[in-house]
Amino acid sequence: MKKDLVVGVIGGGRIGKLHTRNLVQMSGVTVKKVADIFADKMPTFEAEYGAPLVADFDEIFNDDEIDIVFICTPTDTHVEMIKRAAAKKKHIFCEKPISFSDEETIETYQIVKEAGVKFQIGVNRRFDRNFAQVKEHVANGSIGDIQLLRIDSRDPEAPPLSYVESSGGLFFDMMIHDFDMARFISGSEVKEVYAVGDALVNSELKGTDVDTAVVTLTFENGCLGVISNSRQAVYGYDQRLEAFGSKGASQAENELVNNVTLSTVEGVHSQKPLHFFLERYNDAYIKEVEEFVAAIHNDTDTPVTYEDGIMAQRLAFAANESLKTGKPVQVKKI
Repeated sequence: MKKDLVVGVIGGGRIGKLHTRNLVQMSGVTVKKVADIFADKMPTFEAEYGAPLVADFDEIFNDDEIDIVFICTPTDTHVEMIKRAAAKKKHIFCEKPISFSDEETIETYQIVKEAGVKFQIGVNRRFDRNFAQVKEHVANGSIGDIQLLRIDSRDPEAPPLSYVESSGGLFFDMMIHDFDMARFISGSEVKEVYAVGDALVNSELKGTDVDTAVVTLTFENGCLGVISNSRQAVYGYDQRLEAFGSKGASQAENELVNNVTLSTVEGVHSQKPLHFFLERYNDAYIKEVEEFVAAIHNDTDTPVTYEDGIMAQRLAFAANESLKTGKPVQVKKI
Protein backbone atom coordinates (compact mmCIF):
# COMPACT_ATOMS: atom_id res chain seq x y z
CA MET A 1 0.00 0.00 0.00
CA LYS A 2 1.35 3.42 -0.99
CA LYS A 3 2.21 5.77 1.85
CA ASP A 4 0.67 9.20 2.07
CA LEU A 5 2.62 11.95 0.34
CA VAL A 6 3.61 14.68 2.80
CA VAL A 7 2.86 18.25 1.74
CA GLY A 8 4.19 21.62 2.81
CA VAL A 9 2.35 24.73 1.67
CA ILE A 10 4.23 28.01 1.13
CA GLY A 11 1.86 30.94 1.61
CA GLY A 12 -1.14 31.16 3.89
CA GLY A 13 -3.12 33.73 1.93
CA ARG A 14 -6.37 33.22 0.03
CA ILE A 15 -5.14 30.57 -2.41
CA GLY A 16 -2.92 28.88 0.20
CA LYS A 17 -5.89 28.56 2.54
CA LEU A 18 -8.01 27.10 -0.27
CA HIS A 19 -5.42 24.45 -1.13
CA THR A 20 -4.78 23.63 2.52
CA ARG A 21 -8.47 23.17 3.27
CA ASN A 22 -8.83 20.83 0.28
CA LEU A 23 -5.59 18.92 0.88
CA VAL A 24 -6.34 18.03 4.51
CA GLN A 25 -9.53 16.30 3.34
CA MET A 26 -7.85 14.41 0.50
CA SER A 27 -6.81 10.77 0.61
CA GLY A 28 -3.20 9.97 -0.24
CA VAL A 29 -1.70 13.13 1.25
CA THR A 30 -0.86 14.59 4.64
CA VAL A 31 -0.33 18.33 5.13
CA LYS A 32 2.51 18.66 7.62
CA LYS A 33 2.72 22.44 7.82
CA VAL A 34 2.01 25.76 6.11
CA ALA A 35 4.55 28.59 6.10
CA ASP A 36 3.71 32.28 5.90
CA ILE A 37 5.78 35.29 6.99
CA PHE A 38 2.66 36.73 8.63
CA ALA A 39 1.99 33.62 10.72
CA ASP A 40 1.82 35.68 13.92
CA LYS A 41 -1.19 37.52 12.51
CA MET A 42 -3.15 34.29 11.93
CA PRO A 43 -3.42 32.65 15.37
CA THR A 44 -6.50 30.59 14.47
CA PHE A 45 -5.11 29.20 11.19
CA GLU A 46 -4.62 25.60 12.35
CA ALA A 47 -8.06 25.45 13.95
CA GLU A 48 -9.67 26.78 10.77
CA TYR A 49 -7.66 24.95 8.10
CA GLY A 50 -6.36 21.81 9.79
CA ALA A 51 -2.60 22.32 9.48
CA PRO A 52 0.01 24.03 11.70
CA LEU A 53 1.25 27.43 10.54
CA VAL A 54 4.89 28.50 10.83
CA ALA A 55 6.67 31.71 9.82
CA ASP A 56 9.93 30.30 8.41
CA PHE A 57 9.92 28.84 4.88
CA ASP A 58 13.06 26.85 5.79
CA GLU A 59 10.91 24.63 7.99
CA ILE A 60 9.36 23.29 4.80
CA PHE A 61 12.36 23.22 2.47
CA ASN A 62 14.64 21.59 5.09
CA ASP A 63 12.10 19.00 6.25
CA ASP A 64 13.11 15.66 4.72
CA GLU A 65 9.66 14.20 5.39
CA ILE A 66 7.98 16.68 3.04
CA ASP A 67 7.60 15.27 -0.49
CA ILE A 68 5.64 18.09 -2.16
CA VAL A 69 5.81 21.87 -1.94
CA PHE A 70 2.74 23.93 -2.87
CA ILE A 71 3.85 27.44 -3.87
CA CYS A 72 1.03 29.89 -3.12
CA THR A 73 3.05 33.07 -2.66
CA PRO A 74 3.09 36.22 -4.87
CA THR A 75 4.38 35.70 -8.41
CA ASP A 76 7.62 37.62 -7.87
CA THR A 77 8.70 34.92 -5.35
CA HIS A 78 7.88 31.87 -7.49
CA VAL A 79 11.28 31.45 -9.16
CA GLU A 80 13.13 31.46 -5.85
CA MET A 81 10.65 29.01 -4.30
CA ILE A 82 10.77 26.65 -7.29
CA LYS A 83 14.58 26.62 -7.24
CA ARG A 84 14.68 25.91 -3.50
CA ALA A 85 12.15 23.08 -3.77
CA ALA A 86 13.95 21.54 -6.76
CA ALA A 87 17.28 21.69 -4.92
CA LYS A 88 15.72 19.59 -2.15
CA LYS A 89 14.22 17.14 -4.70
CA LYS A 90 10.67 17.97 -3.70
CA HIS A 91 7.78 17.78 -6.17
CA ILE A 92 6.33 21.19 -6.99
CA PHE A 93 2.84 22.58 -7.46
CA CYS A 94 3.04 26.28 -8.31
CA GLU A 95 0.26 28.78 -8.79
CA LYS A 96 0.28 30.77 -12.04
CA PRO A 97 2.18 32.43 -13.54
CA ILE A 98 5.66 31.01 -13.05
CA SER A 99 7.27 34.45 -13.29
CA PHE A 100 7.17 37.81 -15.07
CA SER A 101 10.36 36.99 -17.00
CA ASP A 102 10.71 34.56 -19.89
CA GLU A 103 14.42 34.17 -19.18
CA GLU A 104 13.86 33.35 -15.49
CA THR A 105 11.10 30.90 -16.36
CA ILE A 106 13.30 29.02 -18.86
CA GLU A 107 16.21 28.96 -16.41
CA THR A 108 13.96 27.53 -13.71
CA TYR A 109 12.51 25.02 -16.20
CA GLN A 110 15.98 23.57 -16.75
CA ILE A 111 16.58 23.33 -13.00
CA VAL A 112 13.31 21.45 -12.47
CA LYS A 113 14.09 19.06 -15.34
CA GLU A 114 17.55 18.32 -13.96
CA ALA A 115 16.12 17.71 -10.48
CA GLY A 116 13.81 15.05 -11.91
CA VAL A 117 10.84 16.13 -9.81
CA LYS A 118 7.19 16.41 -10.82
CA PHE A 119 5.95 19.90 -11.58
CA GLN A 120 2.44 21.24 -12.16
CA ILE A 121 1.29 24.79 -12.78
CA GLY A 122 -2.00 25.78 -11.13
CA VAL A 123 -4.42 26.48 -13.98
CA ASN A 124 -7.54 25.03 -12.41
CA ARG A 125 -10.02 25.92 -15.17
CA ARG A 126 -8.82 22.97 -17.26
CA PHE A 127 -10.38 20.77 -14.56
CA ASP A 128 -13.79 22.42 -14.53
CA ARG A 129 -16.39 19.84 -15.56
CA ASN A 130 -18.11 22.22 -17.98
CA PHE A 131 -14.99 23.34 -19.82
CA ALA A 132 -13.68 19.76 -19.86
CA GLN A 133 -16.85 18.72 -21.69
CA VAL A 134 -16.30 21.40 -24.34
CA LYS A 135 -12.71 20.19 -24.70
CA GLU A 136 -13.99 16.66 -25.27
CA HIS A 137 -16.46 17.86 -27.91
CA VAL A 138 -13.58 19.52 -29.78
CA ALA A 139 -11.19 16.60 -29.37
CA ASN A 140 -13.64 13.86 -30.42
CA GLY A 141 -14.85 15.75 -33.49
CA SER A 142 -18.40 16.37 -32.27
CA ILE A 143 -18.27 19.95 -33.59
CA GLY A 144 -16.11 19.08 -36.61
CA ASP A 145 -13.08 21.25 -37.29
CA ILE A 146 -12.90 24.05 -34.74
CA GLN A 147 -13.17 27.43 -36.43
CA LEU A 148 -14.01 29.94 -33.70
CA LEU A 149 -13.30 30.05 -29.96
CA ARG A 150 -14.86 32.63 -27.63
CA ILE A 151 -13.90 33.03 -23.97
CA ASP A 152 -15.56 35.59 -21.67
CA SER A 153 -14.10 36.11 -18.21
CA ARG A 154 -15.24 38.92 -15.90
CA ASP A 155 -14.64 39.36 -12.19
CA PRO A 156 -17.41 40.57 -9.87
CA GLU A 157 -15.44 43.53 -8.55
CA ALA A 158 -12.15 45.25 -9.22
CA PRO A 159 -9.23 44.47 -6.90
CA PRO A 160 -7.52 47.25 -4.92
CA LEU A 161 -4.83 49.26 -6.69
CA SER A 162 -2.20 47.83 -4.33
CA TYR A 163 -2.99 44.35 -5.68
CA VAL A 164 -2.92 45.42 -9.32
CA GLU A 165 0.46 47.11 -8.89
CA SER A 166 2.10 43.82 -7.82
CA SER A 167 0.04 41.40 -9.92
CA GLY A 168 1.74 41.88 -13.25
CA GLY A 169 -1.35 43.41 -14.79
CA LEU A 170 -4.54 42.07 -16.31
CA PHE A 171 -2.89 39.88 -18.94
CA PHE A 172 -0.61 38.12 -16.43
CA ASP A 173 -2.92 38.05 -13.44
CA MET A 174 -6.34 37.45 -14.98
CA MET A 175 -6.33 36.67 -18.70
CA ILE A 176 -3.47 34.19 -18.33
CA HIS A 177 -6.13 31.63 -17.30
CA ASP A 178 -7.94 32.31 -20.57
CA PHE A 179 -4.74 32.07 -22.59
CA ASP A 180 -4.18 28.63 -21.12
CA MET A 181 -7.79 27.65 -21.82
CA ALA A 182 -7.44 28.82 -25.44
CA ARG A 183 -4.56 26.40 -26.01
CA PHE A 184 -6.27 23.64 -24.02
CA ILE A 185 -9.67 23.82 -25.73
CA SER A 186 -8.39 24.36 -29.27
CA GLY A 187 -5.65 21.74 -29.09
CA SER A 188 -3.43 24.18 -30.97
CA GLU A 189 -0.73 26.73 -30.30
CA VAL A 190 -1.47 30.42 -30.87
CA LYS A 191 0.72 32.05 -33.51
CA GLU A 192 -0.48 35.66 -33.32
CA VAL A 193 -2.09 37.94 -30.72
CA TYR A 194 -3.75 41.33 -31.09
CA ALA A 195 -4.88 43.20 -27.96
CA VAL A 196 -6.90 46.33 -27.19
CA GLY A 197 -7.80 47.57 -23.73
CA ASP A 198 -8.45 50.49 -21.44
CA ALA A 199 -9.10 51.44 -17.83
CA LEU A 200 -12.89 51.68 -18.01
CA VAL A 201 -13.62 50.53 -14.45
CA ASN A 202 -10.95 52.48 -12.56
CA SER A 203 -9.52 55.53 -14.33
CA GLU A 204 -6.61 55.61 -11.85
CA LEU A 205 -5.11 52.69 -13.77
CA LYS A 206 -4.72 54.70 -16.98
CA GLY A 207 -1.14 54.64 -18.14
CA THR A 208 -0.18 51.69 -15.93
CA ASP A 209 -2.65 48.89 -16.68
CA VAL A 210 -6.05 48.11 -18.18
CA ASP A 211 -9.11 46.62 -16.49
CA THR A 212 -11.09 45.92 -19.67
CA ALA A 213 -9.59 44.15 -22.68
CA VAL A 214 -10.34 42.20 -25.83
CA VAL A 215 -7.71 39.95 -27.39
CA THR A 216 -7.97 38.20 -30.73
CA LEU A 217 -5.99 35.03 -31.37
CA THR A 218 -4.89 33.29 -34.55
CA PHE A 219 -4.14 29.60 -34.01
CA GLU A 220 -1.75 27.38 -35.95
CA ASN A 221 -4.65 25.03 -36.83
CA GLY A 222 -6.53 27.88 -38.53
CA CYS A 223 -8.99 28.56 -35.71
CA LEU A 224 -9.71 32.17 -34.74
CA GLY A 225 -10.32 33.19 -31.13
CA VAL A 226 -11.46 36.12 -29.04
CA ILE A 227 -11.06 36.63 -25.29
CA SER A 228 -12.86 39.40 -23.39
CA ASN A 229 -11.97 40.36 -19.82
CA SER A 230 -13.36 42.89 -17.36
CA ARG A 231 -12.38 43.46 -13.76
CA GLN A 232 -15.99 44.27 -12.84
CA ALA A 233 -19.24 42.53 -13.71
CA VAL A 234 -21.86 43.88 -11.29
CA TYR A 235 -24.00 40.74 -11.58
CA GLY A 236 -21.34 38.24 -10.46
CA TYR A 237 -18.50 36.05 -11.72
CA ASP A 238 -19.02 35.74 -15.49
CA GLN A 239 -17.30 32.66 -16.94
CA ARG A 240 -18.48 31.51 -20.38
CA LEU A 241 -16.91 29.73 -23.31
CA GLU A 242 -17.96 28.58 -26.78
CA ALA A 243 -16.20 26.44 -29.37
CA PHE A 244 -17.73 26.67 -32.85
CA GLY A 245 -16.88 24.29 -35.66
CA SER A 246 -17.80 22.93 -39.07
CA LYS A 247 -20.40 20.53 -37.60
CA GLY A 248 -21.78 22.55 -34.70
CA ALA A 249 -20.92 24.31 -31.46
CA SER A 250 -20.32 23.53 -27.79
CA GLN A 251 -21.04 26.15 -25.11
CA ALA A 252 -20.32 26.29 -21.40
CA GLU A 253 -22.50 28.82 -19.59
CA ASN A 254 -22.26 30.33 -16.11
CA GLU A 255 -22.77 28.32 -12.95
CA LEU A 256 -25.69 29.99 -11.16
CA VAL A 257 -26.63 30.14 -7.48
CA ASN A 258 -29.36 27.68 -8.48
CA ASN A 259 -30.89 26.61 -11.79
CA VAL A 260 -34.47 27.66 -10.96
CA THR A 261 -36.23 29.97 -13.43
CA LEU A 262 -39.28 31.96 -12.36
CA SER A 263 -41.60 32.89 -15.22
CA THR A 264 -44.41 35.40 -14.59
CA VAL A 265 -46.30 38.10 -16.45
CA GLU A 266 -43.57 40.53 -15.38
CA GLY A 267 -40.83 38.50 -17.03
CA VAL A 268 -38.53 35.49 -16.76
CA HIS A 269 -36.10 35.58 -13.85
CA SER A 270 -33.14 33.42 -12.84
CA GLN A 271 -30.35 33.62 -10.27
CA LYS A 272 -27.07 35.45 -10.79
CA PRO A 273 -23.76 33.63 -11.40
CA LEU A 274 -21.83 32.38 -8.37
CA HIS A 275 -20.00 35.26 -6.71
CA PHE A 276 -16.30 34.52 -7.38
CA PHE A 277 -13.68 31.91 -8.15
CA LEU A 278 -13.69 30.24 -4.71
CA GLU A 279 -17.31 29.24 -5.20
CA ARG A 280 -17.19 28.72 -8.97
CA TYR A 281 -14.06 26.58 -9.23
CA ASN A 282 -13.57 24.77 -5.92
CA ASP A 283 -14.31 21.36 -7.46
CA ALA A 284 -11.80 22.14 -10.21
CA TYR A 285 -9.17 23.06 -7.61
CA ILE A 286 -9.73 19.69 -5.93
CA LYS A 287 -9.52 17.76 -9.19
CA GLU A 288 -6.31 19.44 -10.37
CA VAL A 289 -4.59 18.48 -7.11
CA GLU A 290 -5.97 14.93 -7.17
CA GLU A 291 -4.51 14.43 -10.64
CA PHE A 292 -1.17 15.93 -9.57
CA VAL A 293 -0.99 13.59 -6.58
CA ALA A 294 -1.93 10.63 -8.78
CA ALA A 295 0.89 11.49 -11.20
CA ILE A 296 3.37 11.35 -8.32
CA HIS A 297 1.96 8.12 -6.88
CA ASN A 298 1.94 6.44 -10.32
CA ASP A 299 5.09 8.11 -11.69
CA THR A 300 3.26 9.46 -14.74
CA ASP A 301 3.30 12.86 -16.44
CA THR A 302 1.45 15.66 -14.68
CA PRO A 303 -1.68 16.84 -16.52
CA VAL A 304 -0.40 20.43 -16.81
CA THR A 305 3.28 20.81 -17.64
CA TYR A 306 5.96 23.43 -17.21
CA GLU A 307 5.73 23.98 -20.98
CA ASP A 308 2.04 24.87 -20.57
CA GLY A 309 3.05 27.50 -18.05
CA ILE A 310 5.69 28.91 -20.39
CA MET A 311 3.29 29.24 -23.30
CA ALA A 312 0.55 30.91 -21.25
CA GLN A 313 3.12 33.48 -20.12
CA ARG A 314 4.27 34.06 -23.68
CA LEU A 315 0.73 34.83 -24.75
CA ALA A 316 0.54 37.37 -21.91
CA PHE A 317 3.84 38.91 -23.03
CA ALA A 318 2.54 39.12 -26.60
CA ALA A 319 -0.72 40.73 -25.47
CA ASN A 320 1.16 43.37 -23.48
CA GLU A 321 3.38 44.15 -26.45
CA SER A 322 0.39 44.35 -28.79
CA LEU A 323 -1.43 46.69 -26.41
CA LYS A 324 1.60 49.01 -26.35
CA THR A 325 2.31 48.97 -30.07
CA GLY A 326 -1.23 48.71 -31.42
CA LYS A 327 -0.07 45.92 -33.73
CA PRO A 328 -0.49 42.12 -33.91
CA VAL A 329 2.39 40.25 -32.26
CA GLN A 330 3.83 36.86 -33.19
CA VAL A 331 4.04 34.42 -30.26
CA LYS A 332 7.44 32.98 -29.41
CA LYS A 333 7.50 29.17 -29.61
CA ILE A 334 8.99 26.74 -27.10
